[in-house]
Amino acid sequence: MTSKQGIKPEDLYQLKSVADPQLSPDGTEVVYVETHIDEKKKDYVSNLFYINLNDKIPQQWTFGEHKTNSAVWSPDGSKLAFVSTRNGKPQIFVLPKAGGEAKQVTDCKNGATSPVWSPCGKKIAFSVRLGKDETVNDKPEKDQKEDKELKPLEIEKMKHKSDAAGFIDMEQFSQIATVNLESGDVELVVEGKHNYQLGTWSPDGKYLAYTADLTEDLDFSFMSDIYLLDLETKDTRKLTEGSGMFYQTSWSPNSRYIAYVGSEREFENATHAKLWIYDLENDNKTCVTSDFDAPVGDFVAADFLQGVAAPRVQWLEDSESFYFQVTDHGNTSIYFGNLSGELYPAINDDQYVYGFSLNQKNDKAVVAISTTTNPGDLFCVNLNTGEKEQLTNVNEEFLKTRELSVPEAIEFEGADGWKVSGWIMKPVGYEEGKKYPLILEIHGGPHAMYANTYFNEFQILAAQGFAVLYTNPRGSHGYGQNFVDAVRGDYGGNDYNDLMAAVDYALEKYDFIDQDRLGVTGGSYGGFMTNWIVGHTNRFKAAVTQRSICNWISFYGVSDIGYYFTDWQILAGLDDIEKLWNHSPLKYVNNVETPLLILHGEKDYRCPIEQAEQLFIALKHRKKETKFVRFPESNHELSRSGKPTLRINRLEYIRDWFVKYL
Repeated sequence: MTSKQGIKPEDLYQLKSVADPQLSPDGTEVVYVETHIDEKKKDYVSNLFYINLNDKIPQQWTFGEHKTNSAVWSPDGSKLAFVSTRNGKPQIFVLPKAGGEAKQVTDCKNGATSPVWSPCGKKIAFSVRLGKDETVNDKPEKDQKEDKELKPLEIEKMKHKSDAAGFIDMEQFSQIATVNLESGDVELVVEGKHNYQLGTWSPDGKYLAYTADLTEDLDFSFMSDIYLLDLETKDTRKLTEGSGMFYQTSWSPNSRYIAYVGSEREFENATHAKLWIYDLENDNKTCVTSDFDAPVGDFVAADFLQGVAAPRVQWLEDSESFYFQVTDHGNTSIYFGNLSGELYPAINDDQYVYGFSLNQKNDKAVVAISTTTNPGDLFCVNLNTGEKEQLTNVNEEFLKTRELSVPEAIEFEGADGWKVSGWIMKPVGYEEGKKYPLILEIHGGPHAMYANTYFNEFQILAAQGFAVLYTNPRGSHGYGQNFVDAVRGDYGGNDYNDLMAAVDYALEKYDFIDQDRLGVTGGSYGGFMTNWIVGHTNRFKAAVTQRSICNWISFYGVSDIGYYFTDWQILAGLDDIEKLWNHSPLKYVNNVETPLLILHGEKDYRCPIEQAEQLFIALKHRKKETKFVRFPESNHELSRSGKPTLRINRLEYIRDWFVKYL
């Protein structure tokens, strides 16, 4: 018998997260962000850490109990710019590598983010939000009154709230400015009554790339285009045609090519993101991954890492070759590509690559990697040979005191004979011959992907004596464009059949599973599917639905994305109430016999709490077994980046419900 215990909810206070590695220009040093939860403050704290790749000893570079991120080296490698909340609002600081205090270089009323160095190293471009009559030189308000005068909120736009930002100030827009590091002068370079997202500065210093949607009626626009600002003439050049969603620019070292990611939205939000390259000299663009049936970027659904920043396409110094991130079959990988059309995986192991920074001279990179049993660390990887050396071990000491369940990959036949992939975890302390309860976990999205990465929630359930089954049913990314698109218009159809096939497969193959003790849980789309399952089968003895949808008719008008998401995903609007109702779990509430725990954040604007309220009242009215738990001040991200104490409470509620009923 094992003497070690498994992961517990309160272990969140012990675990650390490393992310966003940034190699110095000469490739000999790396800076990254390390995040932990301060148990006294009950909040996240992040600081910059540094490794010299010659001695490989991590050193802490910034200190304090605030949040620090977005580190970026100056072109000569002598300084580092970063964003920190140490003085209240996020502002940009510059830290000399030789040591000394970090100097604050912005002091903007609403904060400053996304620093980008000019190639000469004398300026930094940044993003700033400005409201009506505000200027880039307005300072943050000191000693703001606690009791602000209440004012009515006038709304004329459908897009007036967001799960991340709450109610949107309709007169505040994201603009682009530069700060001169010698004089301290700040200048707005891109401004107007639109949101402009800062991209990258061309290596020759001539252009700033940015993205924006300049459509007049933003309620019905889901596009963003790439623009180049000529910093000398102030002329703007539009690179894309207003026909899709394009973002994340990256320049070749010779400033001739600009890579970017995006799609023409042929399948709305189920469309694969592709890699494009624009040739400024010949004024033409090429889709590099047009024949490649996997999305570019990171579409992993997980619940642990903090501070992950999506890595851009990264070029080698020949300006011909590049590396980029791909989501594919339960992994995210780094792929190599070049202008001649070659495309192949550089590293493609069973793992989640969630960040990387490339040495342009020699194909070496510092890569952030998580696996099913390592929450995440940095590695030095030769992308040519695959040679790998571990640089950090942030959770090693703590994990020595815990036993983890190691997931086993499975593949089974889903609906219509389609192959479906997933994983099964044995309980911690598993004993041959014993029977164990099983919990089916369902991811959100639905266009996301479970992956070969660490799942805190699953380890907690395994530590409690449960087997855990998690899969990528149709609708998931990573298995081809047809697969990800197949769920649209069919919610509760073959996606449900895929999940039931997963349970059937597990029961047939693993004799340690007790078929009379099955549980199911999931959040967002996974919450919808949990609600659907308990309304369509009684094979589960307990269920936990999280941040869920139960009624597509009301969802249409209350979610921050409802009025278009419903059209895209259910393929029906308010002119087809019957279809919306047929796909709504609330319609089937009379069939529910499974004890159902309902967990929901009170400030969830993605799947608003009225969805949970309707379901709870309908169940109670019918004398069904249910409990409703409301999480104050929490949005749709509760399980991933919510208030630490509430994240822990949530894990305890899930665990305890399954312990009680299974």
